[in-house]
Amino acid sequence: MTEKIFIKIKRISSEFNDIPLPLYTTEGSAGMDIRAAVENEMIIHPSEIVLVPTNLSVEIQEGFEIQVRPRSGLAIKNGIGILNSPGTIDSDYRGEVKIIMMNFGKEDFVISRGDRIAQLVVSKVYHAVIEENNELNSSKRGEGGFGHTGQK
Repeated sequence: MTEKIFIKIKRISSEFNDIPLPLYTTEGSAGMDIRAAVENEMIIHPSEIVLVPTNLSVEIQEGFEIQVRPRSGLAIKNGIGILNSPGTIDSDYRGEVKIIMMNFGKEDFVISRGDRIAQLVVSKVYHAVIEENNELNSSKRGEGGFGHTGQK
């Protein structure tokens, strides 16, 4: 069974009370759909970046984050992506959740009130302890990177 944590969600304005809160669409979904809180249609022109409001702020317990990820259907059908993906909503952030969207496609894309625009995935956070050292253990890979294993 999937571990559950509680997230407090606050609507910033009652003007958008008709828009559903983030929701898992199926029992096996890893991400909750989050929706646009726009009064009028918002058009994203090709190569344009916009900040889409959600009218929501959240409180998540320390030791967790919420990752903002693109919706695959928007990506494949319309060329719409999320910049800074995955974006992170930290446990101590209380401002409005806004989604940084970009139109990678060739046509204008219209966002309407209540459209599902991204998904939110809750993730455990680990804090690393940084230890400076003059030597690192060797590995089979070594310093190889950026395609060093070939293309196929």
